[in-house]
Amino acid sequence: MAVWVLDKRKKPLMPCSEKRARMLLERGRAVVHRMRPFTVRLKDRTVEASTLQSVRIKLDPGSKATGVAVIREDEMDPEQQQVLMLMEIEHRGQQIKDALTQRSAFRRRRRGQLRHRAPRFDNRSRPRGWLAPSLQHRVDTTLAWVARLRRLAPVTAIDQELVRFDTQVMENPEISGEEYQQGTLHGYEVREYLLEKWQRRCAYCGARDLPLEVDHIQPRSRGGSDRVRNLPLACHDCNQAKGNQPVEAFLAGDPKRLQRIQAQARSPLKDAAAVNATRWTLFQGLKATGLPVAAGSGGRTKWNRHRLGIPKTHALDAACVGQVIAITGWNVPTLTVRAMGRGSYQRTRLNRFGFPRGYLLRQKRVKGFQTGDLVQAQVPTGKKAGTHTGRVAVRSTGSFNIRTDRGIVQGISHRHCRLLQRADGYGYTFQTKPIEEAASRAA
Repeated sequence: MAVWVLDKRKKPLMPCSEKRARMLLERGRAVVHRMRPFTVRLKDRTVEASTLQSVRIKLDPGSKATGVAVIREDEMDPEQQQVLMLMEIEHRGQQIKDALTQRSAFRRRRRGQLRHRAPRFDNRSRPRGWLAPSLQHRVDTTLAWVARLRRLAPVTAIDQELVRFDTQVMENPEISGEEYQQGTLHGYEVREYLLEKWQRRCAYCGARDLPLEVDHIQPRSRGGSDRVRNLPLACHDCNQAKGNQPVEAFLAGDPKRLQRIQAQARSPLKDAAAVNATRWTLFQGLKATGLPVAAGSGGRTKWNRHRLGIPKTHALDAACVGQVIAITGWNVPTLTVRAMGRGSYQRTRLNRFGFPRGYLLRQKRVKGFQTGDLVQAQVPTGKKAGTHTGRVAVRSTGSFNIRTDRGIVQGISHRHCRLLQRADGYGYTFQTKPIEEAASRAA
């Protein structure tokens, strides 16, 4: 993975390799600017004295996570691309929705605590283009990281996968005419949606990394339809073994799996709706940056990935967006960025009835640290002896918890902690290389 480089005025230069960054730090020519993503700042270089190449940000927006790839284009052939960094942004839209739902329930309870007060909805207006907070969060987080990456690299263009799902046709393939005109978008990719809905696994045996076929829970020969709720994914062996049996007969000996399949089949199309609702808002936000923005379809992304033999991940999907002939350097670890928030104004924990059950600290910082800081703890002795690096959760006693890649280490004294990076609302972890991950799954 490349290391981002800034000049002495904090202007972005072309990234370098980890080996060269280590050499610059050892010789005193550079200092560490950020830990995540790792960035160094040169002491003796300016952007005017440097040669810059074309760097492009590619995005694969999703409901729960957005894939980001930063690539360098070949000057002679722009469709020959080298991956500089892979990243996945994990959104917290569901947490925002749950918090707002709970707040609404508490407020409604308080309003009717003394006397009944009928709800009023005639005094609320929403501006044009308004999105629910859980959806706006997805757009804002993606745009914030695009802006951050532009401060770390000389970005010249942006690519976005402008995927679309027609939930109206998914629910009712026979819809047409005026009934469809009052529905949603025209055109859809049912198979792509099914792959996401069933987590790219066989619904009957759970196998993955195999060719999957579209099956019918209720067979067509027994009156089943082509609605998306009746379409699971199955491996070839399970599809042949099931034949034209109803799923109740095929899984009569496994009631738990039968119940799970029936529940998952009835799950709403909220993920597709979230992508549909935010895709144009995100596209307009990217155009507002002033950079050239190109849009690609989900079908072309999948075709590029299969043609180049690249595994399926959110970040690698982003690398395959748009016009691509060849991609090099894609087998690198992926930086996972999880949106954690910056704390809460609410300083009282409530039970399920809305009554206080505990109180939080009135100040964010304890002994110079606050929850979310990236720290390194050097513990000399005891059961927790060693070096622990990760996101810290502070306590008023000065005994902290540190979330590392191996898990949570509890009870670390603040005296052993050293600050690496201030909290910025995100948690950072590294995933293994895509080939190594695919090999471990196959084993």
